[in-house]
Amino acid sequence: MLVARGIFQLAARRGVHTTRILASTAPAAADASSGDNLILNFSLPAASIYRNKPVASVVIPGLAGEYGVTKNHSPVIAELKAGVVQIVHETGQAPEKFFVSGGFALTHANSVTDIAVVEAAKLEDIDVEEVPKIYAEAMKDYNAAAEGSKEKVEAQIEVEVAKSLAGALGVALT
Repeated sequence: MLVARGIFQLAARRGVHTTRILASTAPAAADASSGDNLILNFSLPAASIYRNKPVASVVIPGLAGEYGVTKNHSPVIAELKAGVVQIVHETGQAPEKFFVSGGFALTHANSVTDIAVVEAAKLEDIDVEEVPKIYAEAMKDYNAAAEGSKEKVEAQIEVEVAKSLAGALGVALT
């Protein structure tokens, strides 16, 4: 998303883009059907967060609704909305959470799920105090833009991403 990039630059204290990339060093998963895990590929345009990573489950913020994927899930293709991707590495563990600005997810019949997003930041790396400022600036841009203009559409996207970010972090917006 064009406008969401500004949100991540302002809100992320350290982003996945510039700090530790969490790509798995596990060998390529030729057969995801062995074991109790699904295989996750989670990618940004310039880097992989996880590649061929065995995980217990992943919860995906689909445009049609949030949904969970485990091993042997039926194949599905989904557009992602701004929201939180939750990765459970082992059953019973707390999920690792990433805020994404949108993207696509493809779950294949062989228990492999590919998630491709434009931007992602670990939820814990986002500066909670910046979110209301980002929302206020986005609303200012939205209200100032001419109806039907490109600027109005971009500002609307920024407002929606800021709202989703606030909701993911439990931040009240005024």
